[in-house]
Amino acid sequence: MKIVIIGGAGLIGSKIVRRLTERGYEAVAASRRTGVDSFTGKGLAKAMAGAQVVVDVSKPSTHGGRAALEFFETSTRNLLSREAAAGVGHHVALSVTGVEGISHIGWMRAKLAQEKQIRDASIPYSIVRSTQFFEFVAAIADSATVGNAVQLPPVFLQPIAADDVADVVTEVAIGAPLNGFLEIAGPERFRLDAVVGRVLRRRNDTREVAVDSRAGYFGGSLGELSLVPGGQARLGKIRFADWLRTTTARIAARGCEQQLSEVTSCKD
Repeated sequence: MKIVIIGGAGLIGSKIVRRLTERGYEAVAASRRTGVDSFTGKGLAKAMAGAQVVVDVSKPSTHGGRAALEFFETSTRNLLSREAAAGVGHHVALSVTGVEGISHIGWMRAKLAQEKQIRDASIPYSIVRSTQFFEFVAAIADSATVGNAVQLPPVFLQPIAADDVADVVTEVAIGAPLNGFLEIAGPERFRLDAVVGRVLRRRNDTREVAVDSRAGYFGGSLGELSLVPGGQARLGKIRFADWLRTTTARIAARGCEQQLSEVTSCKD
């Protein structure tokens, strides 16, 4: 079975490619690095020739609402069009938990638009809605920093490891289309400020974490439970403390700059 992973060079995509390859599938990592651009359509027809499944874990370079909306609408339209022409029988996309309730935030509105295009198309589909990744907590802190303080709203988070996300998306990709949603989350629920504080301390980051009911989340307001699953969710296996410990140890072993985001400064 040939499975094309759009965004196959990224944090989640590269893990999916590796898992599929280890299971004996023909996994094609499609990204701008390999000459495939879902936004412009470049290379899509060639990449999808003979494919049975397409997994879309791509994302724009910015979280700005307008740019994100344009990216997801255009890219998804291009993907679905090329998939229909190639006879692809399963479209898998990674989305966000609780996206309907926080669609006033630009990124979430863009993901909701992506989901609608997928649902309205004729291609069988599966949408995996995930809570925030452990690997993205540092970016949350950076986006909420004012001076030397990280100002966060009093909300809960149920973050999940990228490895757990990749495991689930891989299983969904090789299975029958859900024609619906699967929600996934981490095994533990925390206050957002507690998670951010632990990551900053492990990085020896001196910024102070402050809880402020007026603070936003990427430009929008949140309810206390906006970022956690509203119902039954499939839970990941990796606990936050274990991820924090092993990630720090791996970075130290590589002699990399100490960061706990997507570990982009560390080369294998």
